[in-house]
Amino acid sequence: MAVAVTRTDLSARELRATASKAKDAQAARRMLAIALVLDAVDRKTAAESCGMDRQTLRDWGHRYNAEGLEGLSDRSSAGPAPRLRPAQKAELAQMVREGSNLAVDGVVRWRRVDLQRKIEAHLRVTMHERTARTQLAAPGFRRLSVRPQHPKSDPEAPA
Repeated sequence: MAVAVTRTDLSARELRATASKAKDAQAARRMLAIALVLDAVDRKTAAESCGMDRQTLRDWGHRYNAEGLEGLSDRSSAGPAPRLRPAQKAELAQMVREGSNLAVDGVVRWRRVDLQRKIEAHLRVTMHERTARTQLAAPGFRRLSVRPQHPKSDPEAPA
C-alpha cells in the first residue's frame, strides 16, 4: 500500500527547500522522503534513497499528516520517573540535617551507603548509593570532610 500524504500545505519543492535549511539532519532526511512521495515515487525507492525502510517511511508519513513538519523531528524523552516523591525528599533532607544517632542508626556520621540503607528501610525505596548522593545534591547538601589533623599535634600550639 502506498504512503498517502494528505497534508497539502507544502509542496514537494517547498519541502526540499525547508529540508535544505533545516538544522536537524534526521528531520531533513524525512522531509526529503515525504517530498519524493509527493512526486509519486514508489515507497520502496523513496525510503531507500533516504536511508530508511518502507515501513518507517509509512510511519513518518502518518506523523507528517497528523502534525506537519514538527512531527518529523525526534521527540525528547521525559526521562526516568523520580525515585522519591517531594514529601520523601523533604523527609530525607530533615533526616540529614538532624544527623545520625549512634544508638538508633548505628553510625556516627552519614555515609552514602548508610543513607542508602536508611532510605530503603525507612522510605521503602531501593536505590544505588550513588543515587542516594544525587538525592542529597538537589536540596544543596555537599560532601564535606574535615581538615586532617595529626594525632600527636597540640591544638593550643597555634595560639
